[in-house]
Amino acid sequence: MNYKEIVDLIKLVNKTDLTEVKIQDGEFKLDIRTKNYSAASKNTMNIPQPVYQQAPIQALPAEQPASPVIPDLKPTESKPASDANLLEVRSPIVGTFYRSASPDKPPYIKVGDSIEVGSVVCIVEAMKLFNEIESEVAGKIVKVVVEDASPVEYDQVLFLVDPS
Repeated sequence: MNYKEIVDLIKLVNKTDLTEVKIQDGEFKLDIRTKNYSAASKNTMNIPQPVYQQAPIQALPAEQPASPVIPDLKPTESKPASDANLLEVRSPIVGTFYRSASPDKPPYIKVGDSIEVGSVVCIVEAMKLFNEIESEVAGKIVKVVVEDASPVEYDQVLFLVDPS
C-alpha cells in the first residue's frame, strides 16, 4: 500500500461505525483504531436495575410456635456386597451406544457371556464414526447398564463384569 491508499483508508474508517481495522500483506501490517475503540472494546451497557421493595414482615401468632425442621437422617444406600467385586467397562468417548454392529445383527455380548481383555463389547458412534469399544477387563457380563441406541458420556459405565 502506498501513502495515499493508507490516508484514504483512514478517512473511510472514520466515516463508518468501525472501531478497528487490521490489514496484513506479507510483512506489511496496518492497524487502524478510531477514538471510539476503547469505549467499544469495553462492551459496556447501562442497564437500569429493577427496584425491589421489601415485603412487610408479619409476626407469627403466639399460640403457633414455629416447629424446627429436622432432616430425615437415613443411612445412605451403598452397593450390595455382591456388586462390590464387579468391574466396570466404561465408555472412552462421548457418543451413541449400540450393542450390535447393525440393527439386523446380534449384539456383541449378552448377560452371561464371558469376555476377554480386548473383546469388542459394543459400538459408540461419535460424529458419524462407529468406534468399536474393547473391554479392558476379563470376566462374565453381569449387567448391561445402558439401553441400546442411547447417548453415553465419557467414562460412563456401560457394563458390569464379574472377574471370577
